Formats: sequence, structure tokens, C-alpha cells
Amino acid sequence: MATSTTLPLYERIQRKNTVQRIFDVIIFFLLLSLLVYRLLFLNDHGLTWLLAFLCESSFTIAWVLIINTKWNPVEYKTYPDHLLQRTIELRSVDMFVTTADPVLEPPIITINTVLSLLAVDYPPHKLACYVSDDACSLLTFYSLVEASKFAKLWVPFCKKYDIQVRAPFRYFSNDTLSSSDISWEFRQEWMRIKDEYEQLGQKIQLAAQNSVACTGEFAEFANVERENHPSIIKVILENKEDLPDRVPHLVYMSREKQHTHLHNYKAGAMNVLTRVSGLITNAPYMLNVDCDMFVNNPKVVLHAMCLLLDPNSETEIAFAQFPQVLYDRLKDDPYGNQMVVFFEYMVRGILGIQGVFYNGTGCFHRRKIIYGLSPDNVDSVDDKLAEEILSKFGSSKKLIESAAHALEGKTNLAYNLKDSIIEEAHRVTSCEYEYGTSWGTKLGMRYGSMTEDVLTGLSIQRRGWRSVYCTPDPPAFLGCGSGGGSSAMTQQKRWATGLLEILLSKNCPIFATLFGKLQLRQCLVYLWMFLWGLRSIPELCYATLPAYCIITNSFFLPKVQEPAFYVLVAVFVIYNLYTLSEYLRTGQSIRAWWNNQRMARIISMNACFFGFLSVMFKLLGISETVFEVTKKDQSSDVANDDNAGRFTFDESPIFVPGTTILLLHLTALIAIFFKLQPPAHDGHGSGLGEVLCSVWLVLCFWPFLKGLFGKGKHGIPMSTIFKSVALTLLFLHLCRKTTIR
Repeated sequence: MATSTTLPLYERIQRKNTVQRIFDVIIFFLLLSLLVYRLLFLNDHGLTWLLAFLCESSFTIAWVLIINTKWNPVEYKTYPDHLLQRTIELRSVDMFVTTADPVLEPPIITINTVLSLLAVDYPPHKLACYVSDDACSLLTFYSLVEASKFAKLWVPFCKKYDIQVRAPFRYFSNDTLSSSDISWEFRQEWMRIKDEYEQLGQKIQLAAQNSVACTGEFAEFANVERENHPSIIKVILENKEDLPDRVPHLVYMSREKQHTHLHNYKAGAMNVLTRVSGLITNAPYMLNVDCDMFVNNPKVVLHAMCLLLDPNSETEIAFAQFPQVLYDRLKDDPYGNQMVVFFEYMVRGILGIQGVFYNGTGCFHRRKIIYGLSPDNVDSVDDKLAEEILSKFGSSKKLIESAAHALEGKTNLAYNLKDSIIEEAHRVTSCEYEYGTSWGTKLGMRYGSMTEDVLTGLSIQRRGWRSVYCTPDPPAFLGCGSGGGSSAMTQQKRWATGLLEILLSKNCPIFATLFGKLQLRQCLVYLWMFLWGLRSIPELCYATLPAYCIITNSFFLPKVQEPAFYVLVAVFVIYNLYTLSEYLRTGQSIRAWWNNQRMARIISMNACFFGFLSVMFKLLGISETVFEVTKKDQSSDVANDDNAGRFTFDESPIFVPGTTILLLHLTALIAIFFKLQPPAHDGHGSGLGEVLCSVWLVLCFWPFLKGLFGKGKHGIPMSTIFKSVALTLLFLHLCRKTTIR
């Protein structure tokens, strides 16, 4: 009979995917046969045939990388009840929340995330919540102070009645009192807590409208500039006696900023949080979440500890990543940002290799691994290794002392907030502190990319560590996605830029495999992801070929009477039916599948293309890449808004490529409909294949077609249309010149 000490904390389950493998291989051989056909007849055709061959070669390589990624799907199942039955002591966890803009990331969103973290099912004296405010916003700090007062009511209420949804805005948006079996006591307390939360929201709203007086505890915010200010550290809540029935520690922090110093965006903020928390609580585990990712499963910390506290994982698993799941998701995923199928198939496949990449939010890290330990030495840190690591931490002796404790797996046993600790915390948040240290290169979050999270995860796996992906039910965290075409494009551009920065740097995963301990198949996974931005070039090129061939009355596809034509048809049909089946198996609709297919084309030819240009300009020294924060919207009415799923546009040039592609294909279809094509060379003109491709692309860019006639934010700005018309005319002029020749 199994005892509490022998019951497993987690289970690794290998999934069967024989049918998926068969279809993957069939599509691969069809693509390969198409390439062989192109190659055999390459000398008999012109430039369009060569371009098609190069583009299709890149698509085939991408498909090989996808097959590698999806080949061995794995899932992890955790058993938090087994953990509670064991006699082992639960370890401390420091929880980090990062915010950077009180306008794009309203404080009401941040405080809901903080309140949900403070109320998780875990001993409160083992938790500490640190909030990094990169905007140094008085409104954000004021909101946290007021929220801390509400937390003293909210946390006991949640634990007394075992409330499952612990973000107040989400909990009170449901009609909880409609059930008939609710006690009178609960009903009264529910109404009291709801009134308190509504008053909290009103206070924050009034403060946003009228501003807060910079007196008393807010005096340090007087005359503060967002990009030029000293560090501010405020202890808002302190569990002084480390009592298990209190609210966890809550600390506000805004690091020092100066115009003459780089602050390294979110990675810089995370490293400051790591140092400050190391001085104060020094928990062996760290959770970081974005300000909009609230706790949806109160046992989330227990689920993570099942994976990290198991003796077998101590020398294997570096971090436990939870999925990014959106709340109030729009029906049929109109912006293609819910990534349900991606998490279900691609991520589980990555789990079967060396583990998922770090997503930047909803992730539990081991502190000593963030400090640079490898699997070979994690259990035996000798004096020489400790000295080597600690020499990279900087000049703070107290931070070095706490780091030495962390390397040994200890916390700061004597938790206190003496003036000397706060003074030292200010010191490690200064702009100059990291100079001459290894922060951002060998310690902490890595610098050098817009996607610092992926780069950090890569550097960890380069040392030989694995990672795990935990999917409890209900989902551990819920967040709000980017709404509208503008926000979606901005976010996707940032990701494409960051990933390409890593690929074209010394941190390239190929080097991590050749000179590190990154597995070959894991290297291929990273290459598939990092090539995301580069794929925009062959996709744009391939998208222009049908329009070019129709306008010039040439061809790049086999004719209907040729066997190779049916290879193309087979690839198209099998691939689309295959991907459709993935969406249906995960409970998605046919419309959701189509929305994701068209958004994949839109994102690749717009956002990814501009990400590619950003990196090229950076490498050429023309301009630097810029981190752009996307707007967060907490409104629960968004999902019910009839216009919520409509594509939105702005003046950004990011929409020019898509608008140009649309105009090119509309022009091509008009040319063939009204028979405006020139005579075909040698009698071989454009055929059915080119026309079908052109129609398909018009359907993919249907939101842009509606945008040509839309108004306001749903219409494409005239400046974008003029630029696209100019590019279309230039393309037609080039087509005419090639036809004359």
C-alpha cells in the first residue's frame, strides 16, 4: 500500500500521436516531391520558377522543424494533495509583479493581480510579493496602499469560504449570490466585501482624475520624472511575526533611472527585483507574473512545488512554466492570439525534448539557477565555485551574503526590515550597480533582446537544465490579450524582433548546442521559433508571385494537366484538413481555425516583416530597437461587444505591406477579369493555379479589404492607402518593363 512518502508528486505522461506523425510525414514527402519537380525543370523556366523554388524550400525546412517539435508530445500531471500529505516543509516563494505604464496598464489591473497572489492557498509567512513599477507612478503606489487595506479583508474571506477565483474584479463580476443554498452569514459578508471593493475602485478612479497629494508616505513622489528619478522602495505590508494567519509581505519598488543609463526594460526590472528580494526574504523559489496575469487557481504554488520539490527534479528541472490563458476570450479568436492549438500540440511536443521555453510570466524559477548553477554542481557548491559565482554579484556584501545562502538552498532566516537593509536595497537598485558585474550576462535575466524571457530560458537550458509545463484545471493564471489589430501587430512585431535578435547574436542556439549542453532537437525547436521573423521574406515573395504572373501573363505553378499540379492540391488540402482537425479536437470552431489561418498570413507579412527590418536597421547601426508596451483592458464587456472582433488600424506603417498585397491581388483579378493581360510568352500564360492563389490571398486579407471602406479605427488611414497605392503602381511599372523585354 502506498504511503504519503511514496505517493508521486507529479506524473510524466507520454502521449500517443501515430496518426499525427503519419500526416506530418505525408506532407513532408509531398513538399519534397514538389521541390524535386522544381529542380528538374529549373533550367526551362525563368526567375519566377527560381523564386518559387527558394520560397517552397524555406517552407519545407520550416515543416521539418515543426515535425521535430511535435514528434514526442508529453504532459505533466501534478498531485498537490500528495504534497500536503508529506512531512516535508514547504519552501518560501518570492512573487514578482512588473508594470511599466499606468495608462496602458491601469493600476486596477495590477492590484487585482497582487490581491490574487496574496490570497493563494499557501502559508502566508512563506510568501512575499514584490511589485516593480518602472513608471514610478504615484497612482500605482497609492492604489497598492489602498489595496493592502482591502487585502486584510479579502484574504481571510477567500480562505474562510474557499473562494476559487481570487481576483476581486473577476469574482464579483459573477452572480455568486444567485444560488439558493448560500448561508445568510456568507451573503452578508459577500455584500460587505463587494462594497469595500467598489469603494476601492472609486478611490483609484478619483485619484486618477484629481491626482494624489505628495505628502506623508507619498512625499518621495514629488517632482519625480518617469525616466529620471532616484529609487523608491516602500514596505506596504509586513507579516512581522511570520504568522501563518496573516497577509503576506507586500513591497513596492521603483528602481533608479537616469537618461544617461540603459535600463534594459523588463529584464532590468526583474534583475533589480531579484536583488532586492534577495536582501529581504531570499526565498529559494521565485514566481514572476505580468501585471495583468491574475491567479485563477488558488493552489497554483502547490502545483509548482509538486514539480520543483520532488527529489528527482532537483538536478533536472530549472523552472515550471504555466500557460498564458486569456479570460473573456473573444469568440472564434479573431486576432489569432489565444494560441490554444499551439499550447496543446507544439508546447507539449517541446516538453518531450528538453522542455518549454520561458514565457516571461506565470513561471516559477529556482533562485540558485538564476544565479548561474548548473545540474552538475547544484548539489555540491564548493568554496571555489561559490567564490567564482559570488564575485560577479557586485559590491554589496549583504547581497553576496544572501546569495551564498541561496546557493546553499537557505532563506534569510532572520527576516527584518532594518534601515540598513532598506539602505542596501536602494544601493542595489541604482543605475551604476550593475557596472562591472555579470548581471544580465551570466546572472539573472539576460539582456540583449526584446524577448528577454526566451533568451533567459535558452541560457538556462544551455547549461543542461530541463523545464516543465504545468496545466492544472482550472488554469493557474488568466490574463487579458491584446485587443484590435494595432495592439496585436505591435506585440507580434516585438516578439519577432526579439527572437531574430537572439538568432543573429552570440546567443544563437546553434552555439548553445556546439559549445553548451543544449540538445540538438531542442536547438531545432529554438531555430523554428527564431526563424519566425525571417519567414516573412519568403511569405511576402510567394504572395506577390501570383499577382505578378497574372499581370504579366506568366506562370510559376504547374498547369492543370501536369501531375505536379495535383501534388500542390494535395499539399493544400491535406495541410488545411490536418490543421482544421487540430482545432476541432481542442474544442475550437471552424471559424476559429480560419481566423488563425488568415492572421498567420497577416502577422507574417506585416508584424514579422517590420520586426525583420528593425533588426536589420539595428545591425546596420541605423536605429535601435524599441520596447513597446501593449495596452491592457480589464473590461469584462469586451467579449460581448459586437465590434470587439473587428480589425482596427492606425497610422503605423506596419499595415502598409498587407494593404499593398491586397491591392496587388485586386489589380491582378481585375486584369484577368477584363482581359487586360499582355500576350503570353510561348503561349504559356497564367492559369487556374495563379488565380486561385490570388483569390485565397484576398480572402486572407479580408479585414484589410473591409478596412479600405471602413471609418474611424476600423478603417485604414488614407496615408497608409496612399503609400500602398504608390507601391502598387511601382510594382505595375516593373511588371510592364519586364513584359516589354
